[in-house]
Amino acid sequence: MTDGSGPEASADACLRAARAHVEVGEAALLLAHVLGRSRGWLYAHGDAPVPAPDLARFEQLVARRAAGEPVAYLLGTRGFWRFDLAVTPDTLIPRPETELLVELALARIPAQSAAQVADLGTGSGAIALAIASERPQARVVAVDISGDALEVARGNAAALDLDNVEFRRGDWLSPLAGERCDLIASNPPYIAEGDAHLAQGDLRFEPRGALASGADGLEAIRIIAAAAPAHLRDGGWLLVEHGWEQGAAVRALFEAAGLVDVATEPDLEQRDRVTLGCNRLVR
Repeated sequence: MTDGSGPEASADACLRAARAHVEVGEAALLLAHVLGRSRGWLYAHGDAPVPAPDLARFEQLVARRAAGEPVAYLLGTRGFWRFDLAVTPDTLIPRPETELLVELALARIPAQSAAQVADLGTGSGAIALAIASERPQARVVAVDISGDALEVARGNAAALDLDNVEFRRGDWLSPLAGERCDLIASNPPYIAEGDAHLAQGDLRFEPRGALASGADGLEAIRIIAAAAPAHLRDGGWLLVEHGWEQGAAVRALFEAAGLVDVATEPDLEQRDRVTLGCNRLVR
C-alpha cells in the first residue's frame, strides 16, 4: 500500500496511498490514532515521517477497514453525547440518532430529581451514562444480558467518574424484579432477523443480539412494552428507540400495555425514531 514510499514515508504519502482503499476521512482517523495525534496535527505536519512500526500498524488497520470492519472498533472508541466511549465487538456502536432518546428522557427527569432510571440493553453504556452525567442526583440502573458488554460499560463509567450508575446482568426487565422506576429507556434490537441489511456494512461486525429481534424486529419491544408498566411508578415513562417504519406498531404495543399519552418522536430526518408512553396507576 505504501507504493514504494519506504519505511520513513511521510504522513501525506501514507494518506495518499490509503485513499485507494478507504475514505479520506477514515484514513486520517486511523493514522492519527496510530501516531497518537489529532487530525489537526496530522494535516499541519504532512511532511512528518511515519516510523516503520507505525506504518505497518496503519496499513493493517487500513486493510481491516477495507475488509469492512467498523472504524469505531478499529479505534476502540466512538463519540456520543458529550464524551468518547470505549466500544468493542461485544457492544453496539452508539449512533447519533440515539441522542434523541437521551434528550426526550432528560426532558422527563427534573434537574435535581433523585429519580430512579433504567436503561435496558445498555451495551457500551451510552444512554445510561449520558443520563447519569446530566442528572447527577438520579440513580441509573444499566441492564444487559452480556457480561462482556457490561464490562465495557463499567469501564466507561469509571473513565467518566460517574458513581450514580449501577450495572446489572439479565434479560430486559428481569433484573428489576420488585422495583419501580420513574423512567425506563431502551434502544433494543429492532431489525427483522431476515433483513438483508444485517449482511451489509458495519452491521456485519456488530453483535447480532443487539441488532435483530424476531421475524418482524419487534420481539424485544413486545417484551419490554408488556412488562414495563409493572416496573414504572405512577406517572413514569417508557421510551424506546425503533426503526423508522415501526412507529405505528410500537404505539399499538404501548397502548395495549395500558400506557397513556403515547406518541412517536421523529429524528432529524423526520423519520419515526422514539416512541414514549406514560404509566398511570391512578386515573
